Amino acid sequence: MEEYGIAKEEWLRDFLELANGIPSDDTFRRVFERIQPASLEKCLNSWLMTLVGSLQGEIIPIDGKNLRGSYDRNLGQSALHLVTAWASQQRLVLGQVKVEDHSNEITAIPALLELLDVEGAIITLDAMGTQTKIIQQIRGKKADYIVTLKGNHPTLFSEVKQWFTEKRASN
Repeated sequence: MEEYGIAKEEWLRDFLELANGIPSDDTFRRVFERIQPASLEKCLNSWLMTLVGSLQGEIIPIDGKNLRGSYDRNLGQSALHLVTAWASQQRLVLGQVKVEDHSNEITAIPALLELLDVEGAIITLDAMGTQTKIIQQIRGKKADYIVTLKGNHPTLFSEVKQWFTEKRASN
């Protein structure tokens, strides 16, 4: 950041008072050490929503991915796994949440949804997100949803398959 500031100092002076010049890398580090991540995330999400505006009818896929190259074999550190909400029409990441170690997306999806104002949007989730509590949370936020239903929910899968079979037969 210091190098960028030095390279763009003339431009930055158009809208910043830089009485002591560009802050050093140590100054940037001290500032970032004091920022509470949750507070910063909340502020950034609020700002982002002012840019995006209404998400009415927007399709928002929520999906988890491992961040390639983020593991460390020597330290026994596994790859960073993130759950991301993507505004398809805006082509913009609305938010990301880290999946905690020894956990899965089922716990991270509700945390991500808690950060977002998705009223009027259509949330899509893969089979991992086909959880009653997650669907209730989406509905509570006044959004719609499309979920993938697979054999990992045998009773529901069987009921839906039977419903479609009967509908096809009656047409």
